[in-house]
Amino acid sequence: MYAVVRRYEGVTDPAEAGRRVGEEFVPILRQVPGFVAYYWVDAGGGVMLSTGVFEDRAGAEESTARAAGFVRERLAELLPQAPLVTAGEVVAHS
Repeated sequence: MYAVVRRYEGVTDPAEAGRRVGEEFVPILRQVPGFVAYYWVDAGGGVMLSTGVFEDRAGAEESTARAAGFVRERLAELLPQAPLVTAGEVVAHS
C-alpha cells in the first residue's frame, strides 16, 4: 500500500472546506484505481490535513493530481496556500 498526506495551512473556512471535500471530492477520489481510504482532518488554527491510502503508488499520484485540480477549481478561496505533500510506502498498519 501507498499513502499520501497533504497539509494545508491558512485555511479560511474549515467547515466549508470540509463540506465541499466530503460532498464533492470524496466521490471523485473513490474512482481512483486502488483507492483504499481517505481522511480529511481539521487540525485547528487554520490547518487541515488529508490522508489517502491506495493499493499502489500510481493511485496515490493520481489522487494528488485530482486533488490539485479540485483545489484549483473548487477550493482556491478557502485553501490559499499550496499544500505540503508527503507520500510513501506503508510499511506497517493495523
